Amino acid sequence: MFDEIIKKIEDIKIVPVVVINDANDAEHLAKALCEGGLACAEVTFRTEAAYESIKRMHKVYPQMMLGAGTVLTREQVDSAMDAGASFIVSPGFDPEIVDYCIERNIPIFPGCITPSEVMQAVKRGLKVVKFFPAEQFGGVSTIKALAAVFSGLRIMPTGGINADNIASYLECPAVIACGGSWMVKGAMIEAKKFDSIKEMTATAVSIAKGDN
Repeated sequence: MFDEIIKKIEDIKIVPVVVINDANDAEHLAKALCEGGLACAEVTFRTEAAYESIKRMHKVYPQMMLGAGTVLTREQVDSAMDAGASFIVSPGFDPEIVDYCIERNIPIFPGCITPSEVMQAVKRGLKVVKFFPAEQFGGVSTIKALAAVFSGLRIMPTGGINADNIASYLECPAVIACGGSWMVKGAMIEAKKFDSIKEMTATAVSIAKGDN
C-alpha cells in the first residue's frame, strides 16, 4: 500500500494542501481539483470540519487520493483513516505517531528538517519524508544537502512553495512531489471561488509537467 501511494504521489507531482472550515465546501473543492487535473488533496486537521470533509470527498470522488495533514495525535490518525484517508502527514517527526502508523501499515510522511530527524525516519524504513517549512529552512539547497547524505531518500517539500518556485524544487532529483496551497487558499474556498481553484490547479499541473 505504501509503495502504491508513493508511486501515485510521484506521478502527480503536486499535493494540494487544503484547510476546510465548512464541510459543505468539500465536494465542490474535490470537483474543482479533479477537473483541474489533480485528483489528490491533503486535508489538514486544523479545523473541526476535516473528518467530515474527507468523508464527503471520498464518497463522491472515490478515485481521489486523500491524505490527512497536520496530524498530531493517534486519535486523529484513526479518525482520518475512518473517514477515507489513504495517507497521513505530520508537520514534524513524532515517534509515537510514526510508530503507530507503521504498526498499522498506514502510509505516513512525517515532517523532517534536521539530519537527526531524517535518521529516525530512515531507521524505521521510511522512503519518503515531508520537508516543512521548506522555504524557511533553506529550500532546495538544504534538500540537496540532505539528499547527498541519505541516498535513496525522497523528499516532499511543503511551505512557501508556489507557482514561481515549484519548478526549481521539482528539478531536484530527491524531490518526489511538492505540497502547496497557493491554488487552494482558505479564503478562496470560503468565497466559493471553485472555478478559480480549477483554473489555478490546471496551471499548476502545466508547470509541474514543464509546459510553462
